[in-house]
Amino acid sequence: MDILIFALLWDLLLGEPPTKLHPVVWFGYIISALDRRWKRRRPILDFFAGCLVALAIIAFAFALSLLPEHLPFPLNYLLAIYLLKSSFAMKSLHEHVARTITEDVGEMRKAVSMIVSRNVKSLDRPHLISASIESLAENLNDSVVAPLFYYLLFGLPGALIYRAVNTLDAMIGYRNERYEYFGKFSARLDDILNFIPARITVLLLLPFGPRKVIRYYKLAKYKINSDKPIAAMSAILGVWLEKPGYYRFPGRGPQLKDVKRALRIYWLVVAEWLLIVLLLKRLVVELPILGLYRIRILPFSELHHHGCFT
Repeated sequence: MDILIFALLWDLLLGEPPTKLHPVVWFGYIISALDRRWKRRRPILDFFAGCLVALAIIAFAFALSLLPEHLPFPLNYLLAIYLLKSSFAMKSLHEHVARTITEDVGEMRKAVSMIVSRNVKSLDRPHLISASIESLAENLNDSVVAPLFYYLLFGLPGALIYRAVNTLDAMIGYRNERYEYFGKFSARLDDILNFIPARITVLLLLPFGPRKVIRYYKLAKYKINSDKPIAAMSAILGVWLEKPGYYRFPGRGPQLKDVKRALRIYWLVVAEWLLIVLLLKRLVVELPILGLYRIRILPFSELHHHGCFT
């Protein structure tokens, strides 16, 4: 049986691995350490230093993805499941967003601060609710659709490398004095990797309001990728979603009930995407992808003879 099935069950039943054993946390530790060590210099030097940091994290992710191939059965299989599960986060995303559903504005502010990078101290109640829904829509792509898209194309290496790049962008991909050049390579690489998945996410949201989603998609010209799922979610819920000073999609004021509606839509889209991915995994047997990776479905009984990658 495909490692994907077990990785999905792990996520739905157990959630995230322990923090100290989570590969994405390891990526973050390394990025943070290298970021602190590099004293900012001239823009060109900062840019090349940032490139080296990104390549180091990508190389680490790739090395991790190859580890199962060097272990005996069933350790190879178990490690592959563990690493693949660490590349996506369905249950965890739901839990983080669900914590923002509270009448206590102070508690809501605290919960929202855990899922967005913006300063939430000055946000009023509607903008806190908006930030929660925006984070859900954006991370529907980053934490579910994109990792599984790259797993489908390139197996475990694709999923882990995507997660490494996405973590780089989340930590250093900002346009400010400290990261303008140091994080530029990571930010642009994340833009490239998310270009197709972000639009797949919009297509998955399309059945919930086709005409309005298309109309709002045309309004999403603020960013290359992340505003596309946000625009679609705004269209479906009929509420305005706004990051002050950056973008705003029209609608009525968002309320707590809209976060609950957004979570219901989230799970429907997750189910929709998982069905597509699992079907495609059965349809692409022995199909060479870009000449780099051959997808092959192996029966469980053959895994110890052929390794754990499909």
